Amino acid sequence: LAGIDIAKRRGARYRLGPELEICGYGCSDHYYESDTLLHSFQVLAKLLESPATQDIICDVGMPVLHRNVRYNCRVIFLNKKILLIRPKIALANAGNYRELRWFTPWNKARHVEEYFLPRIIQEVTGQETVPFGDAVLATKDTCLGAEICEELWAPNSPHIEMGLDGVEIFTNSSGSHHVLRKAHTRVDLVNSATAKNGGIYLLANQKGCDGDRLYYDGCAMISMNGETIAQGSQFSLDDVEVLVATLDLEDVRSYRAEISSRNLAASKANPYPRIKVSFALSCSDDVAVPTCMPIQWRHHSPEEEISLGPACWLWDYLRRSKQAGFLLPLSGGIDSSATACIVYSMCHQVCLAVKNGNADVLADVRKIVNDETYVPEDPREFCRRVFTTCYMASENSSQDTCNRAKLLAEQIGSYHINLNIDAAVKAIVGIFSMVTGRTPRFSVYGGSNRENLALQNVQARLRMVLAYLFAQLTLWTRGMPGGLLVLGSANVDESLRGYLTKYDCSSADINPIGGISKTDLKNFIQYCIENFQLTALRSIMSAPPTAELEPLVDGQVAQTDEADMGMTYAELSIYGKLRKIARAGPYSMFCKLINMWKEICTPREVASKVKHFFRMYSINRHKMTTLTPSYHAENYSPDDNRFDLRPFLYNTTWSWQFRCIDKQVNAL
Repeated sequence: LAGIDIAKRRGARYRLGPELEICGYGCSDHYYESDTLLHSFQVLAKLLESPATQDIICDVGMPVLHRNVRYNCRVIFLNKKILLIRPKIALANAGNYRELRWFTPWNKARHVEEYFLPRIIQEVTGQETVPFGDAVLATKDTCLGAEICEELWAPNSPHIEMGLDGVEIFTNSSGSHHVLRKAHTRVDLVNSATAKNGGIYLLANQKGCDGDRLYYDGCAMISMNGETIAQGSQFSLDDVEVLVATLDLEDVRSYRAEISSRNLAASKANPYPRIKVSFALSCSDDVAVPTCMPIQWRHHSPEEEISLGPACWLWDYLRRSKQAGFLLPLSGGIDSSATACIVYSMCHQVCLAVKNGNADVLADVRKIVNDETYVPEDPREFCRRVFTTCYMASENSSQDTCNRAKLLAEQIGSYHINLNIDAAVKAIVGIFSMVTGRTPRFSVYGGSNRENLALQNVQARLRMVLAYLFAQLTLWTRGMPGGLLVLGSANVDESLRGYLTKYDCSSADINPIGGISKTDLKNFIQYCIENFQLTALRSIMSAPPTAELEPLVDGQVAQTDEADMGMTYAELSIYGKLRKIARAGPYSMFCKLINMWKEICTPREVASKVKHFFRMYSINRHKMTTLTPSYHAENYSPDDNRFDLRPFLYNTTWSWQFRCIDKQVNAL
């Protein structure tokens, strides 16, 4: 309603909203419930009755049951009358999308049926039936056709045939989530749609966290004849954003008239059913009305995307979970430091939104900090109220990482705690020794690999237990109400390799960097040094990544991540992309890498690296079943919940696959 009201006040005659906006895109299996359909119609009735929706064509999204089949629909209405219900034709069913689980695509091209309205709608509209199907709207001055999200990405997008049949304005209601470096693809698709065929294209997308791992990243846009006319923000804390443009239909007509190949195809086009609408988008005396000019699309760098996307997702999660802030185990390494910087960026975004007059954000802030008069002005001061960091030292921790964590906490303003876990570790190991009569030792003291790993895991798991204890009671000790959400900080590469202890500090409530690679996180840290003046990050950047779970040698760290893993983070990133994005098994990955790495590795070395990766990946895959919910940012994420569906009990010898590799190595 707020969006429609703003659009109307700014002179719009047609208003488009994002996909399934009435119920929210992320209902998932709640779509099976008749309640979801009922409540959607109840909301639709409220919209139809509202004075705000009069004298403007409104295009809203909701699920609709037609002849006992559930469809993802656009409901287009004007002045308390439904003009058309347009079901989605091409459903998104890859990656994070599961639309075929809940909806059926409309497979009757250019076909319209009668839809019998429920009584609560009949009482408002006075209509018993309305058109349902694949049709377009013919107003007094133009013709409009709808696409829904995935249909823009399909090879046979409806806008092609609609454009050839004379549709001049295309609309797309989207539920498209953020992935690093993806925004330009969406923009290119929209602009190319109108470049080839002429026309005006409107895209409205969801924005924010919709209750799961995804962040819908806005980027609403209006395009005409291949050029961007208006651009919406990709990341912001505004609940409602409206783009409006005034364009000249004659520009579409003259553009099309010059494309002879398009006109030849148009002369043979199959016509769409047209729903006649006694309404005009233009006025008869609008000759002097200025039209909007093309603009250059402004893309964020990947570092800016990391700074803004997960920060907005964290803010949505914090305000909707009604918690009082976050707690992060801050180790002084790149991953936990990057997580801390994202929270600091969130604090920046909140202060900026309040400064710009966002009353909703201010109201949320006051609820979170439990102070009805508070106004956040300084990000560091706000950070101290909502963000607690905790360095959990052991006898294996170096003074360097302790100092780095403390300095970074000072620079971002978090409430910082230093504690030592040695007493708890000794107590746990003591219980084991008392029961078994055996005392495990680290390998540097003559212990076996099993003992060494078990002693590391005890430290790691105790940190998780302590993190949750301090998250629940830290504010209590400070005389403040509420509890804290625990943040995890395992990156996407470590999850893929399984380089983490099950139920250690990677186990948390949410993880803002769980879908981001080590390479991108390093670049993000550099961005934070330059943009937030966080000089403490310089020493963190230059230090080798380490878990600090094995004894120090002469007071210095002897354990490093890359040595432990048997591969570099750069290699791990390549394995991840080949495994998921290129859909490569061990043999295919070997075949691709012998060419990619021919300057630096022999085929036998490549074979050894590929085998080691797949062995470690398959041994540790079970850890993905308990992976902390992470912000989805990479298309090679190993998230087991929905995105990357694989077994978690493997034959880790990969005997057939590895024999194929060996045979190829011998041939080479």
